[in-house]
Amino acid sequence: MKILALVGSYRKGGTCDSAVEEILAGAREAGAETEKIYLLDKKLEYCTNCRSCTQEPGEHPGRCILDDDMPGLLAEIEGVDGLVLASPVNVGTVTAVMKTFLERLVCFAYWPWGRPAPKMRKPSRNKSALLVISSAAPAMMTRWLTGTAGIMRKGVNFMGARVVGTLYIGMAADRPHRELPAGVRSRAERLGRKLAGGK
Repeated sequence: MKILALVGSYRKGGTCDSAVEEILAGAREAGAETEKIYLLDKKLEYCTNCRSCTQEPGEHPGRCILDDDMPGLLAEIEGVDGLVLASPVNVGTVTAVMKTFLERLVCFAYWPWGRPAPKMRKPSRNKSALLVISSAAPAMMTRWLTGTAGIMRKGVNFMGARVVGTLYIGMAADRPHRELPAGVRSRAERLGRKLAGGK
């Protein structure tokens, strides 16, 4: 089994990144192969909503007219069994780099002109996914008062995956460099093992 983590944080080694490391460690412990990609390191252009990528039918993602790193990223996603999407909450939602990535996932829809709604290219969800969301607010407030998880869940669904767990990390901005609490580390590791099919 191969698991790919996509980190939408602007700070390597920060709260989200550290939680992803714990998840991937748990997955490796359960026998999975893991990889982590920082979206910040990729050249991702903004979707212009031209819908060129949605016009041709087929199971695979449609081809975008933009010349950037998205095709390589999509190829990586297609080749894995599990996904981890991680983003801090910025101004009530995912970071701009995560949102840019999520908007580009429209290529997983077949939506020719004249059709009133898109049809998902991958109606069956044969991948599993975890969401990691950190926030300056308490975790419970982040869960109920922001739409962050919903936005990320839609992206996961587009990619033909289903969310099997969400890790909320609250009070993540009370100091410049914050160690992950032991309880969060433990839960992250357990979620990683679960994602990899372990106990």
